[in-house]
Amino acid sequence: MRDLLLQCSGLVAVVVALIHGVLGEVKIFPRVTIEPARSRTLIRLVWQASTVAWIGCGVLLIAAPSMASEPARHWIVVTLACVFAFGALGNALATRGKHFGWIALTAVVALAVAGY
Repeated sequence: MRDLLLQCSGLVAVVVALIHGVLGEVKIFPRVTIEPARSRTLIRLVWQASTVAWIGCGVLLIAAPSMASEPARHWIVVTLACVFAFGALGNALATRGKHFGWIALTAVVALAVAGY
C-alpha cells in the first residue's frame, strides 16, 4: 500500500507540473508584457525549467518503490517532500491561499509522506 501511495504522489506531481507549464503558456505569458524580449524569453524558460524539474521529481517518486535500496527511497521521499512543501508554502503565502497550487503541492507531500 505504501508503494502505491508513493507512486500516486509522483503521478500527482507530474500532473501538477504539466498544469503549471500549460497554464503558464496559455494564461500568464499571453497577458503580460515583459521587455526586453530577451528577459521575456529568460522568464519563460525559467518557468518551464521548474515544470521539467517537477516532472523529474514525480518520476523519482514513481520509481522509488522499485528501487532495491531503502536509503534511496528514504532520501528521495525526504528531499522531495521538502521541495514540494517549500513550493506549497511559498504559493500559499504569495497568493494568500487563493490559488489551488498550494493544495495540489500539499497533496503531493501528504501522499509521499504516507508512502514513506
